[in-house]
Amino acid sequence: MAQRILSISGLRGVIGDGLEPGYLVEFATAFGTLMGGGTVVLSRDGRATGNFVKNAVLAGLQAVGCHVLDAGIASTPTAGVLVKHHSAAGGLQITASHNPVQWNGLKPFSPQGSVFDEATGQKLLELLESKSATFASWDRIGTVTTLADPGGPHLNRVLGLIDVPAIQRRRLKVVLDCNHGSGGVLGPVLLEHLGCDVHILGGQPDGQFEHVPEPLKENLEGLCEVVQRLGADVGFAQDPDADRLAIVDNTGRFIGEELTLALCADYVLARTPGPVVVNGSTSRVSADIAAKYGCSFYRSYVGEAHVVAKMRAVNAIIGGEGNGGLIEPKVGYVRDSFASMAYVLAGIASRGDELATWVDELPRYTIIKDKLICPRERVGAACAALRQQYSTATVSEGDGLRLDWSDRWVQVRASNTEPILRVISEAPDSDTAIGLCAEAIALVKDAVA
Repeated sequence: MAQRILSISGLRGVIGDGLEPGYLVEFATAFGTLMGGGTVVLSRDGRATGNFVKNAVLAGLQAVGCHVLDAGIASTPTAGVLVKHHSAAGGLQITASHNPVQWNGLKPFSPQGSVFDEATGQKLLELLESKSATFASWDRIGTVTTLADPGGPHLNRVLGLIDVPAIQRRRLKVVLDCNHGSGGVLGPVLLEHLGCDVHILGGQPDGQFEHVPEPLKENLEGLCEVVQRLGADVGFAQDPDADRLAIVDNTGRFIGEELTLALCADYVLARTPGPVVVNGSTSRVSADIAAKYGCSFYRSYVGEAHVVAKMRAVNAIIGGEGNGGLIEPKVGYVRDSFASMAYVLAGIASRGDELATWVDELPRYTIIKDKLICPRERVGAACAALRQQYSTATVSEGDGLRLDWSDRWVQVRASNTEPILRVISEAPDSDTAIGLCAEAIALVKDAVA
């Protein structure tokens, strides 16, 4: 069976086993038709197969008359900014995010520079299924323009968020692990503008990952060691398309992706209180921080599109996902590792102490994330088994199943981007969190066997 995942959020697949040139062209022609043959921003995340995908996509977009603004290798949030900056009809980012090296994909953007909402994404899927693209005549084939400074508009928006001179005065030492992804294009430039002493790991955006691309603790031991050895103030790790950020503190301690959003919220809400939106798999620490500043707090379904829709609905000041994905509306409604870095550095500079001290002041929880292979048609059975076992919990349905108690929670849900079932638990202490996750996984395995 071809390894291909198609949803309202876009397309991911394995090159040569689900992601072939013909299908890429079909996707691009459907997208270009949906955009009315207008101007489309096109960028890629640096993966080794990026040019292969790009050539097929360019052919499809030009075939339906689109004018393509080629941003080359750029991050996913940069693509979103460029769509708005150039008043484009939409955008396509060539990326498979944190998926393994053999994967690639396409992430579509709306004219607002954000991911597709559910209705727009469904229209794209219908066009793709019906093969009803509107092709241009020979004399109206689309054109391509190469953008001279694709990162500039994004850089300016991020710099506008914070007190740049205050950060520059601290001369912070920063280690940035780009892991040969697109973060290597804008990341060093941003940090240099902020006056940081920068040490780059994997800065060449060629897709030759030096470690597993998802920025999890087990994949970032090298970053932790370098931060400790250099006596750096902070270590940052981006995923290949640089929309997610994990953090290592000044002691070399991996503090994870969950605290990326929490630190940013703590900095922002202290200065501009307002509504906060996170998804249903995000740590309670963000809710605690919102309560600290008297701010409204909301949860959406998992997925960037759902978070963005909720943020727009409640006019959120800040939002995001616990996978290191801050969404800052002042920059764009896309997860943004660069805005995250700016806020964390601004927080360190304004506090005048070390990152480890700031982290230790935040509410403490242990969140455990695990996964297992599970056919989608068996997800319902897995949820039913958990609901029956944990009859005393408060139940939230609609995005898999989330079960809440006063001091802990567990969630099971099918991944939007991989053929797996995710199991997430959180509690104030690690033993409880680990035990709850392990027990849930055992129940799920029995239910789907």
